Amino acid sequence: MGVLTDSVLDKLVRREGIQRIPHPAIELFQARDFLTPDHCQQLMAMIDHDRRPSTIADPNGDDYFRTSETCDLARKDPVVQKLDALLHDLNGIDPSLGEPVQGQRYDVGQEFKPHTDYFTPGTADFKKFCSDSGQRTWTFMIYLNKVEAGGATRFKVVGKTFQPEVGKLLCWNNKRPDGELNPNTLHHGMKVRKGVKYVITKWYREREWPW
Repeated sequence: MGVLTDSVLDKLVRREGIQRIPHPAIELFQARDFLTPDHCQQLMAMIDHDRRPSTIADPNGDDYFRTSETCDLARKDPVVQKLDALLHDLNGIDPSLGEPVQGQRYDVGQEFKPHTDYFTPGTADFKKFCSDSGQRTWTFMIYLNKVEAGGATRFKVVGKTFQPEVGKLLCWNNKRPDGELNPNTLHHGMKVRKGVKYVITKWYREREWPW
């Protein structure tokens, strides 16, 4: 197990209020009320202001694979800096390894079909997106609001489904303990049936992100 993974796991398992999901095939955690309602409202306003149609790294011919909207949040904004500081306090990962914080907005009927957050080695996408900063390691995702119906995140392989709650954090290691990529992290941002879903995602890399 790598030094980074060891240190993150150690901090998460020792942190009060963090629950490890009991499954041997994945390192997956959740924490309720990680962000305050006010902080969530500020982030949702930022997403609404600058959202655009989401894209995927590897167009697969399915125009409905990812139908949400996306917003890249400016790291110099105080609201984002506060979020980054909270995440660093939680996971201890060097901030230079973090990608820019990304927000997503899902309206009724929108979803992100089952996918992994890592890039598949040997593909053009891996060469394009991992040549500088390396592979994605950890994912930290935060729900910003409660959805009236639908919008859950489903990890089908390990049989775990999480419902959106204000300020609830999910995080997982995209690798196995031996350092190999973990296909059990396959997850589905399920369709919103009623209301709108807002989430924040922060990915970390093996090497520094080229700011």
